[in-house]
Amino acid sequence: MDFIPGQSESSSAQVIPVKVGNFVIGQGNFTAFAGPCSIESYEQFSAAAKGVQKAGAVMLRGGMWKLRTSSTTFQGLGGDAFEIVKKVKKETGLPFVSEITDPRQIDEIYDIVDMFQVGSRNMHNYALLKELGLYKKPVLLKRGFAALVTEWVKAAEYISQGGNDQIVLCERGIRTFETSTRNTLDLNAVVFAKENTPYPVIVDPSHAVGVRSLVPQLAYASAAAGADGIIVEVHPRPDEALSDKEQALSIESFAAMMKQLEKVLAAFDRTLIKPAQPPVFSEVPLVQ
Repeated sequence: MDFIPGQSESSSAQVIPVKVGNFVIGQGNFTAFAGPCSIESYEQFSAAAKGVQKAGAVMLRGGMWKLRTSSTTFQGLGGDAFEIVKKVKKETGLPFVSEITDPRQIDEIYDIVDMFQVGSRNMHNYALLKELGLYKKPVLLKRGFAALVTEWVKAAEYISQGGNDQIVLCERGIRTFETSTRNTLDLNAVVFAKENTPYPVIVDPSHAVGVRSLVPQLAYASAAAGADGIIVEVHPRPDEALSDKEQALSIESFAAMMKQLEKVLAAFDRTLIKPAQPPVFSEVPLVQ
């Protein structure tokens, strides 16, 4: 394996904390991101946001644009989701992360998102990564479903070399020969990235397994492995979700999972970051 910058026997001092709103990822505590795969309506997104916030999530996720394997499936609301997001953020005070699929979208959603998400399919989209490097907005970089760890880290370097070191790596499962689950969660990569890179690392157990009944167990395993957090798909009515309904948790299941998760974290002398007051953002692009 190629040498990874930041490799050291003691990497904890090298971790670059990532500030999102008024909380920080990468300082030993555990962060929960949660929300629906896709924003479908104000009623759906508001219910999901309030539910996950009550259960202990501090970061709201939701797709405005969705890259789907089939061109005939729901692709997201796009620009029609902007006002929905603004309203729900005002109601909850939760910072918001959403996937960006094209460099041209940055200006459109810059004032809406508090963290850009680069999805698995775009991990190799170097034009997008370079552009995101010119901003101080945090970036959640998902691992490509067939990417080596070195390729994942090199993708992060495309962002950091532009001047933006506010990067969180996300392991979301990789494609293997196994077909009983959607993907295979690579906890090896989580532990390795934690020890050999300066970036916080979170896990997406929803995409990793694709089966809602198995999501909690993978979340617990991720916490035990030392991940800095999880990002979970939660829907008020999972069976009616327009995308990824098989892996979406109900609000009630998410709340039950969060209670157990705190017990797992306590066994490792770690704590769950709890929701706080609405954040204030003043970032500006490094370039015009």
